[in-house]
Amino acid sequence: MNSQTAAWQQALAAAFTSVDSLCDYLNIAPDNLPLLADYQAFPLKVPRGFADCMEQGNPDDPLLRQVLPLQDELIDYPGYSHDPVGDLAAVAEAGIIHKYHGRVLLISTGTCAVNCRYCFRRNFPYAQLQLSTQKIQRALTYIAEHMEISEVILSGGDPLLLNDAKLGRLLQELSKIKHLRRIRIHSRVPIVLPMRITEQLLTTLSGLATQVVMVLHANHANELSSAVAKACSDLRRHGVTVLNQSVLLKGVNDAGDILCALSEKLFACGVLPYYLHLLDHASGVGHFEVSETDAKQLLITMQQRLPGYLVPKLVKEQAGAAYKIPIC
Repeated sequence: MNSQTAAWQQALAAAFTSVDSLCDYLNIAPDNLPLLADYQAFPLKVPRGFADCMEQGNPDDPLLRQVLPLQDELIDYPGYSHDPVGDLAAVAEAGIIHKYHGRVLLISTGTCAVNCRYCFRRNFPYAQLQLSTQKIQRALTYIAEHMEISEVILSGGDPLLLNDAKLGRLLQELSKIKHLRRIRIHSRVPIVLPMRITEQLLTTLSGLATQVVMVLHANHANELSSAVAKACSDLRRHGVTVLNQSVLLKGVNDAGDILCALSEKLFACGVLPYYLHLLDHASGVGHFEVSETDAKQLLITMQQRLPGYLVPKLVKEQAGAAYKIPIC
């Protein structure tokens, strides 16, 4: 294990896992917050570097709101479920979700570097479907036998939490499949744990025969620290196309100024805004919802203030649909 690998793994192990310790670090009194008493079913996990991007003493900080377990999670909203986007119905093989023509999603791990309270997979049966060592060959065989697949999307959990050796082997095996044009990696890790973008990882990504696209997940400009900017620069320097997708969240980024600032700062980091998602209706997340009407108005504000290449596509995912549904 080299020093860079040891550093990110140690930082992940030292992440906050209790509300009291996180609040104490931020100089916030937890007794004054409407906190969820028992959050072990979906635990709190916040890397210290991400907490450093939060405002001290501010219980309404938009980054803190994304990770803090609140009593609102117990509200039963109509139409919300454990499988809001129809992932389970699209399982084609262990570890593989095949919903859209030409691309499949690999559930590489069930672990994330940060547990976002709005997560649409917070109730996902990872133990049954993630890509274990025994299931990898079956997944690779499925992809190789389906010539129409041109893109594989590594998801989870977060695929960048695989160690360099395991991730490297998987990427190398995928790159041997001749009909694959792209490998896409969806990850929040470069945002919340940027030290994970090690030289060894960068060498692996740049050495693949298949084009690599990294889709980050930042929801607010305050998440884009100097360390994040360096990670994005390093990825681009090694030939990785870097995009961003966000989720529209009440109390986090549901304002035109905030969304415009996010797009501008992403571009300053060399990252293009890709998608702005309406909230997926997963059980326990309804308090984050922004209405479609309000979302459309926010999109208009962005179109009025930004050049077109900085305006993400406003979309929603609908179970059974052949593509993400544009909202315009």
